[in-house]
Amino acid sequence: MENYFDLSLEEMKSYGYKIVDLIAEHWDTMREKKPVAEASNRKDLDQIFLQEAPEKASNANDVLNFVMENIVPNSTVVSHPKFYSFVPGPSNYISTMADSLATGLNIFSGGWIASPAAAELEIVTVNWLLNMFNFPVKEGGGIFTSGGSMANLTALVTARRIKCGDDFSKAVIYLSDQAHSSNIKAIKVLGFKKEQIRIIPTDFEFRIGINKLKNAIAKDKLEGLQPFCFIANAGTTNTGTVDPLNEIADICEKENIWMHVDGAYGGGAILSKKGKRMLTGIERADSLTVDPHKWFFQPYEIGGLLVKDASWLSSTFSEKPEYLRDVEGNESEINFYDYGIQLTRRLRALKFYMSIKTYGLETFRKAVTYNIELTEEVEEYLRKAKTWEVVSPATLAIINFRCNPINENLTEKQIDYLNQEISKRVLASREAVFVTTILNKQVVLRMCLINPRTTIDDVKDTLNQCEKYAKEILSEIKKES
Repeated sequence: MENYFDLSLEEMKSYGYKIVDLIAEHWDTMREKKPVAEASNRKDLDQIFLQEAPEKASNANDVLNFVMENIVPNSTVVSHPKFYSFVPGPSNYISTMADSLATGLNIFSGGWIASPAAAELEIVTVNWLLNMFNFPVKEGGGIFTSGGSMANLTALVTARRIKCGDDFSKAVIYLSDQAHSSNIKAIKVLGFKKEQIRIIPTDFEFRIGINKLKNAIAKDKLEGLQPFCFIANAGTTNTGTVDPLNEIADICEKENIWMHVDGAYGGGAILSKKGKRMLTGIERADSLTVDPHKWFFQPYEIGGLLVKDASWLSSTFSEKPEYLRDVEGNESEINFYDYGIQLTRRLRALKFYMSIKTYGLETFRKAVTYNIELTEEVEEYLRKAKTWEVVSPATLAIINFRCNPINENLTEKQIDYLNQEISKRVLASREAVFVTTILNKQVVLRMCLINPRTTIDDVKDTLNQCEKYAKEILSEIKKES
């Protein structure tokens, strides 16, 4: 190594080729891998990694080998066909390489003057999303963020400024009991008190109760408070449920309330015919969160926020420090540091741009449609089986169910234990990632099937594995009783 961090051209190529080979091999052999890492605890990992920062240099290949031998095997393969839980990260190879390119060239994507092409690429790809969701392209705008959490925070900061100005002491914000936790975090970060938050109960389909929302707004207005924002769900994490967006939009327009739609998970369904129907009314939102690193099959991190009027973002976040006075550009040349919280930003738009240019939207549409139809096929399979009970039907590629065998006469407590233990044993097997959630106070198994590599045979294989564990657990329950 010469000149501090410099390697020779040949050394750089040799090292780089090894990494590309490792990534390509990972993609090519993904199905053969175990999707779950060993259940390593902190003590075990400390034994491997915990040491002081080394003063002296090490051989680059030795460090790479250490990473491949210790870090990669202890990391979950979220792109694996049998990763069913949370929201999988299916990703795609072109975007993976695009991310490597953006990082390797260290392109700054904060302001126009630093990289005009990077800013232009973000403008173009945001416009693609505006078109998809039928938002106005001329007045509208948006920004790529690290994920849905930051997109939701950016939206709520904007909504508060537009609707409340500097005084939000009487402001009230509304969301359902199925809203994503990132919204609660954002509300806390913004300094709202508990008494300014209204969590509205959902109905038996886990959709917001419209009448309950109307009643809450009316009550707050009578008490002299200011209803200013409602957060609607377009694909909840638990069940994939979409709130009645048109009815909510009617209320928000009548009451002068900002309508933010959290479509971080379900927004990608807009690419399919069935998904587009379910998302009817989403175009009426003032702001919309959508995460390309979920159902647009991008690698982490890329979330996104769209707004009806781009000036809402710039008027909320723009600052004019002296050290940026020479780089402002004209009105059409967007500085994305004026559209959000970050000044220093990596080029997230490149992977989105390159993958859509390479594969075409048609490929993405087919993949999303496949995910939705696969989940419906799984529901049909479950309903025909004597072992399984569907708790929440297939909705935007999410289904919730539980093991409740006919004629076993189990108590609710035993059914909860059975399903929790099934999940625990599947995880311990390292054959799949398959965890529980809580619906209607019941422990249920949840599948999120947005990975286009997942097949019905993968799902059936896992369900057969679950049934095998269920028999073992039922035998244990009977012995104890």
